[in-house]
Amino acid sequence: MRQQTAHAFARTDRSPLGVWWWTTDRWLLGATAILVTLGVLLSFASSPAAAQRIGIDDQFHFAIRQLVFGVGAATIVLAVSMLSPKGIRRAAFFIYIVAIGVMAALPFIGHSAKGAARWLMIGGFTFQPSEFMKPALIILVSWMFAEGQKGEGVPGVSIAFGLYFIAVALLLMQPDVGQTVLITIAFGAAFWMAGVPISWIMGLGAVALGGLASTYFLFDHVHARVQKFLSPDQADTHQVTRAAEAIHAGGLFGRGPGEGVMKRHVPDLHTDFIYSVAAEEYGLVFSLALISLFAFIVVRGLYKSMKLADPFEQVASAGLFVLLGQQTFINVAVNLNMIPTKGMTLPFISYGGSSMLAMGLTLGMALALTRKRPGSYGGGGPFGQTGAFD
Repeated sequence: MRQQTAHAFARTDRSPLGVWWWTTDRWLLGATAILVTLGVLLSFASSPAAAQRIGIDDQFHFAIRQLVFGVGAATIVLAVSMLSPKGIRRAAFFIYIVAIGVMAALPFIGHSAKGAARWLMIGGFTFQPSEFMKPALIILVSWMFAEGQKGEGVPGVSIAFGLYFIAVALLLMQPDVGQTVLITIAFGAAFWMAGVPISWIMGLGAVALGGLASTYFLFDHVHARVQKFLSPDQADTHQVTRAAEAIHAGGLFGRGPGEGVMKRHVPDLHTDFIYSVAAEEYGLVFSLALISLFAFIVVRGLYKSMKLADPFEQVASAGLFVLLGQQTFINVAVNLNMIPTKGMTLPFISYGGSSMLAMGLTLGMALALTRKRPGSYGGGGPFGQTGAFD
């Protein structure tokens, strides 16, 4: 198959598709394709139980939709990964403006669920703009950090912080503390990789931790979730307990495809707790392989990013891979009851159109920035190279 594909695109092929094939990291592309495929396959395992819980007659209602979302995500990955760095910046600017505009309007036109207004209802689908805002924000702040390093009078750092604070303010209005934490970590990673002094990082880290601690007192749902995590014997931990039972029931090799029993008692089995479904039906070995696949993408992506010569491409691509890795960690940690519960999807695996399509955008941008171009991997400095921040 690989030889046939290679013959289809000769190295002398200068067509857009041929150039894309020979300049894109095919290991990252292949790993992404596997994740999208697994997301669709696992939706067929979770869809019948989820449909039954909600009262939907079509037991494959969620699976069919996930298949459509998967095709859409694959299309986005391919289309976006063909863009140039300038095209990525332009796309990120447009996406950020639109997403921020919709997020600002959510209190008035948004669809509320579980005490939060995070979605816009379009036809029979719900659209979550913050999912698309995340990768766009990382691209824009990385761009501003790179411009600030040039020392040409562009207030890049100030603009980057402005973009970040606008996003955080709108997220906390929903409220969505989990996404706020996620973009803060990715923003901090981009800031550090841009070459700022360690004293700045420590100071900002202390402020971020203080802000996170304050949410315990400011938001009732955060307080309740933390209390459940710290005192499980004194609170209703039904969802986490059922997920843990499903994971434990899977053993080493699982009950088998479609044979899960405990998954039927997990309320959000097709979304936030899809990992427990995978663990019950396919076992610990599959679960570790799934985590390893995510780890491979993040580690290889960061390795490729470190080799890039352009500061913007270096910081932006690394920030996107950090975003993917951190979201994966949060979801799996919640499933394993390592941290308080948070409505965070498992990238490409959890059911959801916004999540699937936005992750396609994230990986598409990362693949575009790590493509081999003339001079892209030559003469670049490593992470931590100091610049105009000194």
